[in-house]
Amino acid sequence: MITKKMNDAFNNQINAEQFSSYLYLSMSAWFSTNGLPGFATWMRAQAKEEAFHGDKMFDYLLERGGKVELQKIDKPKGKWKSPLDVIKDVAAHEAKVTGLINDLVDCALEEKDHASNIFLQWFVAEQVEEEASVGEVLDRLKMVGDNPSGMFTMDLEMGKRVFQEPVAE
Repeated sequence: MITKKMNDAFNNQINAEQFSSYLYLSMSAWFSTNGLPGFATWMRAQAKEEAFHGDKMFDYLLERGGKVELQKIDKPKGKWKSPLDVIKDVAAHEAKVTGLINDLVDCALEEKDHASNIFLQWFVAEQVEEEASVGEVLDRLKMVGDNPSGMFTMDLEMGKRVFQEPVAE
């Protein structure tokens, strides 16, 4: 059985993951509207990945005998000045999510909830990957600058991403 404190913490994180999905969906729409279908595809895959993370926590909480209590999802930002500004916001958001995951791990340790701690290690590793991935995109966008052919090429590359649900280990 999961403690009330841990249950509440998971419900808050489920909300944060769903908000992340919603935010990235908004970013995908912005890229589509601004003629960058490859970036839109990349952001759509990000949105699906975040929804998957929320679903994974949802299922875990139920498996532990917890109570899922869905919360209101805040309206995400919908306007940016440039592709670089969007990706800077993604990087900042992923850093925030890393902090939230770390807080959740801290809660599991405080509650001596070893099962949740083990479960959350997948998310800790996932956040390392998320931050590295968006950092690479950010670095490449900075190199491209205002070069239209560079942006076109990068957009084509970004469009190759497809979300694949991770297989159980």
